[in-house]
Amino acid sequence: MPRPESIPRPRLPRLCANFAITADGKISTRNRTPSLFTSPADKRRLLEIRAQQDAVLVGAATVDADQMTLGLPAADLRKARTARGQPAAPLRVLLTNSGRIDPDARLFRVGGAPLIVASTRRMPRAVQAALVGRADLLLFDGTALPLRKLLEVLAARYGVRCAVCEGGPRLLRALLAEDLIDTLHLTLAPRIFGGQLAPTLCGTPALPLPTSRAAKLESMEIAGGEAFLRYRLTRHRTTRTAPRKP
Repeated sequence: MPRPESIPRPRLPRLCANFAITADGKISTRNRTPSLFTSPADKRRLLEIRAQQDAVLVGAATVDADQMTLGLPAADLRKARTARGQPAAPLRVLLTNSGRIDPDARLFRVGGAPLIVASTRRMPRAVQAALVGRADLLLFDGTALPLRKLLEVLAARYGVRCAVCEGGPRLLRALLAEDLIDTLHLTLAPRIFGGQLAPTLCGTPALPLPTSRAAKLESMEIAGGEAFLRYRLTRHRTTRTAPRKP
C-alpha cells in the first residue's frame, strides 16, 4: 500500500463544519460533557447535513466524549443518498494525532459506512495491529496530522468531494488556522454554561487562532427557541473541486 504522502495531489474537497453552541458561545461544559443540549430538530439537521457529504470528520476526543458512531440512522436520508447514486452513508473519518485510541470503542463495534483512522506514526503498534480489518489506517510523518495533506488523500484515494467536520474544537481550530473550512453551520441553543474553562468553537482562551477569520451570514432560521445559522467563510484560495451544495 502506498504511503499517504506518495499519492498524487488533487484539489481539496469542499469542507464545512457543523457545531452547536450555547447563548454564551460554549460547545460543552468545563468537564467536556456530551453535547446533549440541543433539540431533536437540531439533531435532525445534523443528520441532514451529514447526509449531503461524502465523508464526516471528527476528532478522537469528541467521538469518545459523545460516544459517536458517525452513522446515518434516518432511513429516508439513506434512501435519498442511494437514489442519488451515493453509498447509503458517508465515509467515517476519525482523526487522532497521538493514535492512543481504544480499538474496542463503540465506533469500531457498530457497523456502518467504511471507517478511516487518520493518525501519525506515533500511534502505538498494538493499536495499529488491533485496527486491522476494522478500519483503513492512514499514518503520516510528524507529531500532528497534516490536515491539508489528509484532505488531499481523501480526495485522491476515496473520491471525497465534500465533507463535514463535526468536532471537536481543537480540530476546528486547526482547520481554520490552515484556511480549510468553506462553510460553518451553527446552531445557537438557548442555554448558558458559563466558565472560562468551558470550550468555545475553537477551544479555550489559551488557544486563540493565529489570525481572526471573517465570515458572511448566508442564512438564518429560527425554530423552537434555536437559531440555525449558515456562514460562508472568507477564503484565500479557490482550489476546490465541486460546486457548493445548497
